[in-house]
Amino acid sequence: MKLSIEFPSVSYREGPAAVATLARAIERIGYDHIDIFDHVVMGVPIEGRERGPYNPQMPILEALMALAYMAAVTTRVTLGTEVLVLPQRQPTLVAKQVSTLDTLSGGRVRLGVGVGWQESEYEALGESFRDRGARMDEAIRLLRAYWTDAEVSMASAHYPTVSMAMEPKPPQGGRLPIWIGGLSEAAFRRVGRLGDGWLASRVTDAAGARQAIEAIHRHAEAAGRDPGAIGLQSMVAPPPRDAAGKTFYGDHDQVVARVAALKAMGFGWVALNATAIFQSGARSVEAMTAELHRLHDRIRAEVG
Repeated sequence: MKLSIEFPSVSYREGPAAVATLARAIERIGYDHIDIFDHVVMGVPIEGRERGPYNPQMPILEALMALAYMAAVTTRVTLGTEVLVLPQRQPTLVAKQVSTLDTLSGGRVRLGVGVGWQESEYEALGESFRDRGARMDEAIRLLRAYWTDAEVSMASAHYPTVSMAMEPKPPQGGRLPIWIGGLSEAAFRRVGRLGDGWLASRVTDAAGARQAIEAIHRHAEAAGRDPGAIGLQSMVAPPPRDAAGKTFYGDHDQVVARVAALKAMGFGWVALNATAIFQSGARSVEAMTAELHRLHDRIRAEVG
């Protein structure tokens, strides 16, 4: 299996060097990939606003800036987002940022994208929440065009583009992988038609996983694509929302069993949430590193 780490923004509290130290440790231990999740701002709970799953005071490093910092101190591990909320960002700028990151990292970028859930964040960034799905599809096509074509022109309801050029192209070109998150039929359609992989965060049982994967494959076949070429990654456990969830990573038997179950469901990648490892009791970069080392060794020995 490919093993990814959802990078903990909380590490910055020990200073910038601690972020670099943890990124290097993840690479040295042998993990394949580092992801980081994306929120620019968080809505404070007020009347009439849906309450989100996170404390609005939770520290969250800006995803692409943090990855650029980590790219400078690593050489092998691949780097990505899980997930960048693409429709609340200007896609031409994202194309340039990701192309630059891929160029300076030596072709190590995988872009994970999703439509997000937080309407107030869209409002703060001056973007429309209601049509985010349609804009997501157009943005993905625009990214690939900028990474591939010498001259980009695209008829688009939201991002019309006429005779534009972007250089440098990423080393991976239009093959730079775009993986898509979500647990709705619209997300499965988007993965099947446009994505290189699916980023799952709340798979709870084999039957649900099978239904989701079958839906993705069905949409891929309808689009004339090879379903078997679409990668599958799942979080080992969703972000904890209660006391029980915050203890999950403290039980390594439980973690390894969950990874084995995900492998049996067909997932070729799994992501360990280092923020949840912090919440489970590893309250420093040194402690998180030790836990990640132990988990890596057990997963490799018992799951592969």
